[in-house]
Amino acid sequence: MYKESDIVVYGTEGVCRIQGTTEKKFDGKTIQYYILTPIDKETETVYVPIGNERSMSKMRHVLSLEEAKSLVESVPQEPMEWVKSDRERQKLYRDILLYGTSKDILLMTRTLYLHRLKQIEHGKKLHASDERFMKEAEKMLFQELAYVFGIKVEDVLPLLFQAAKTPQR
Repeated sequence: MYKESDIVVYGTEGVCRIQGTTEKKFDGKTIQYYILTPIDKETETVYVPIGNERSMSKMRHVLSLEEAKSLVESVPQEPMEWVKSDRERQKLYRDILLYGTSKDILLMTRTLYLHRLKQIEHGKKLHASDERFMKEAEKMLFQELAYVFGIKVEDVLPLLFQAAKTPQR
């Protein structure tokens, strides 16, 4: 499925390069792992057990250039439905960050951004957990798009605003 030097997105680690595989023994069992290095933290190493479905479901290939262009061109104009329950919303957003597609993460980010604008209009702030989820989603999404387009992370937001024709912060 994956091979050495593939570029993948892994959970909230973001964009990583597969350095290879290794085997480790635990309780007499030999388990094979992918060895990942986050592209923005090359001194860190992430081990992903190859036979573990839950861990493997957090890993996907980075978008192709065509997929990234299509994603940016189709920036959703409408946000996803707002989940009023903080607990339910946090679970949904945590699952999106761990297992969601780039499109899911973009939709979540846009939803949080638009909700934050509404809160500001009413003299309020975005809930602290929503703010954290938005920052984490932006980091993951912007890092992936920057990698694919070969641009700086800080150049991704203007690109998305232009595509969505959304008022900037």
